[in-house]
This record gives sequence, structure tokens and C-alpha cells, in this order.
Amino acid sequence: MKAAGIRADADSLHRLVKHVIDSGGAESVEAAEEMFLGYRLGIEIGPEVAGRPADQAALLTAVAVGRRVFLGGVSVSGCLTAPLAVPLALGETLEDAVVALGGEAAKGADRGIPTVIIGGAMGSREAGFCVRTAAAGWRGGVLPNHSEVEVSGTETMPLAGMLAGALAVNEAYLYVSGSTWAGRRVLGMSLWDPHSTCDWLVEEPDAPKLEYLPSSLWLIGLGHLGQAYLWGLGLLPYKEPGELSLVLQDVDVVTESTESTSVLTDESMLGRKKTRVMAEWAELRGFTTSIHERLFDGHFRRQESDEPAVALCGVDNADARRALDQVGFDLVIEAGLGRGHHDFRTIRLHTLPGSKPASEIWKGSLSNDDSLEGRAAYRGLLDEGILDQCGVTLLAGKAVGAPFVGAVAATLVLAELLRVLHCGGVHQVIDLDLMSLEHRIASGNPRDFGEWNPGFCYVD
Repeated sequence: MKAAGIRADADSLHRLVKHVIDSGGAESVEAAEEMFLGYRLGIEIGPEVAGRPADQAALLTAVAVGRRVFLGGVSVSGCLTAPLAVPLALGETLEDAVVALGGEAAKGADRGIPTVIIGGAMGSREAGFCVRTAAAGWRGGVLPNHSEVEVSGTETMPLAGMLAGALAVNEAYLYVSGSTWAGRRVLGMSLWDPHSTCDWLVEEPDAPKLEYLPSSLWLIGLGHLGQAYLWGLGLLPYKEPGELSLVLQDVDVVTESTESTSVLTDESMLGRKKTRVMAEWAELRGFTTSIHERLFDGHFRRQESDEPAVALCGVDNADARRALDQVGFDLVIEAGLGRGHHDFRTIRLHTLPGSKPASEIWKGSLSNDDSLEGRAAYRGLLDEGILDQCGVTLLAGKAVGAPFVGAVAATLVLAELLRVLHCGGVHQVIDLDLMSLEHRIASGNPRDFGEWNPGFCYVD
């Protein structure tokens, strides 16, 4: 993807470049963009794991989110002739898929750049950043390549691979951002049991084999989170993809900044309605879609009994969130992400209905805490006449965003619904920070969803 260029307005600025600007890491927009253009990522996959769907999910997720972060390029080496084993319309082989997602198929590995190795056994200790992904069952994570730690278990579900790939890119970005401990820690979690007390390295005896998948969903918002939800749904092994009926709701068009956080967007979609381009993507995957191009607010109502009873919410508007439990859905799963340069890695998931109404959970409006307009980069935009004061204020108020955060959040949101389908517990709140994943909090929803059927179909 292209860097944002001199058009540094609210609709064009790369949302992770904004992290460097807002944190004071760059004195100008141009300097921040040059920094990101120098970031490169290498990914390797060996023949022993190249044919596994979960490891392919990790690889392709790392490419899809990584190329939006490492603007100098994502190069992938290894066994790329393996047939594509995940059900995405990206070609016949891994190489086809890597190129389709914006990566580069490389002939050999370059350990001189930050490197992610997909799956496999313990490798060599490298001087620079080198981690490997690990996934088993409902569990996914990342560990130093030279770590002797192994993740036990079989029957890995694709979202565990997606989680591992997203966490790997998170660690890689921490590394290029100057963290001295990035890539040196063992980091992961279980999507079946997201509590901090669950050891993700050990097989869970109560975690079921994936058998059932959702058949009817309403997606509210098709930006950062909404597209991550679709990506995760696309990785799931539907026996009959057409049995998944999706209602896609949004009112916005794709802008230049959309691509920096939204995993299914590319520059060919600029100016088009998000509903239309996401419906095209979903239908290419084989899903059934309808679109809803009106604002979601307190006046909205689910009209028909055959409309989806489950909504996945991906909007960051407090007014819309306050209406989530008032419009007729039987279950709403929503995720909120941190907005500022200091907390953009935070995720808070809610399920509704719960012990508190949505109007009590979201009492105020969403805003960044910091006053950012005095940062050197924003002053430069004003002094050089690139933006007026109104434009600077609007840009400074936009959220920092990283696609790997949305990808992690999507695995948690989809796992909540999959647990309902497999008679597992529902969580009222999951709260975590990718800077310290081990300190996450998960609390159960007091509502009993055990007797309720949200609609399901079977895995392939």
C-alpha cells in the first residue's frame, strides 16, 4: 500500500503512522511515513506445516495485517507451492494467496529483518527479532524461535491460527518501535477459555472439536473491526458456504486511511461504499449477503423474524452502542479498541444483553484523552498551509489504529459465538491489552444462552 503522502487529512493519514506522530516519535508527517516505509517483515513457512489450514491461517493473517504495518514490504519464503488449504478465494497455492494479499514471494529468507516463522519446532537463536507462531485446539500465540516451549494438542481450529498470526505482527511492530523485550516472551491465549488462569500451552480437555458454525449474522460497521470479522468468518470451514446469510450495515465509503486498518480493503476500492465491496468479497467466498445502508442508532429496529438474531458490532460510536440492546437482537457481541497512541492495543469485548444495559455501559462520548494539536507534526501541517486549524483539529481527534489489534479482537468476538454453538460459557466482558496479555480479565455473562438456538450449520 502507499504511504499517505502530502494529503495528510483525516481521510488519508495512515492510522498507525499517526501512532508515531501522536507519541512524539516523528517531527513531521513526512518523517513518520519515511519511518514506516523503512519497516520490512519476513515470514517463513516450512514444508512440515505448509499444508495445515491453521498454519496457513496464521501465515495469511500475518501477511494481510503485516503489509499494512510494514510499508517497506512483507516477503514470504519457504514452501509456497503448497495447495491452498483455507477456503479463501485467493488462488490455488500459498504463493498465489500471498501475492493476492499484497505480500512478496521470496526465493530465500532474510534473517536480517524482523522474521516470523510459521509453526514448526524450536529453531536457532537469532541476533535480531525472530519468533514463531504456535496454534493447537482453540489456542494460539507466539514465542521466541529458539524457545524450547511446545504447544500440545490436535484438531486446531482456524481462528487459533489467525490469533497467532496477529500476535506475531503485534510483537514485530513492538520490536521496530524500540521495545527491548518484543519477541523475547511467550505470548498467547485460549479462545475457548480466555481467562488469564488458563495455560494456553496445555491442551484443554473440555475444548470441543469445531463442529458447528453460525448460519445468520448481522454485521454493524464494515471498517477496521467489521472487516476483521469477515476475514475470520472466511477462514472457517463451512461445508456449504451459502448457508451463511450476512446482513452488512454501514453508511461510509472507503477512503485512503481505511486500507491502513481494514484487512479486506485495497486501493481499488477507494470511493466505493463499504457495503458494496464487502458484499462482493463475502459472495466470492460463497456467503449469501444483503446490505443495509442506513445509520445504526436508537431508531433502528430489526424488522423480520427471519433476519439475523445475532449482531456483531464494530462501530466506535457511543450513541450507536447505547442502542445495541434496544433494537431487537437476541445476542450482540461487540468489541471496542483503544483510540490513543498509549492505549491502541487495548481491547474490551461486551456481550448483550447482560447485567447492565448498554445505556449504562456507554454513558459518555468517545474521545482521545490527550491534547495533540501541539505536536510538531500537526503544527507543521498548519504552518505549511497543508491543513487549516479545523483540519488539524479533525485529524488530531482521529483514532490511532492497528490491523493486528482488530484481528485479535475478531478472534475473540467470533469465539464467543462459537462457544454458544458448542454449549460453552458466554463472557459479559473480556478486557485485555496486547502489551500485557497475561493480565487480561474475563467475566461471565449471567444470562443463560444454553437453550437458545442462534442458527447453525456444519463444518466441512
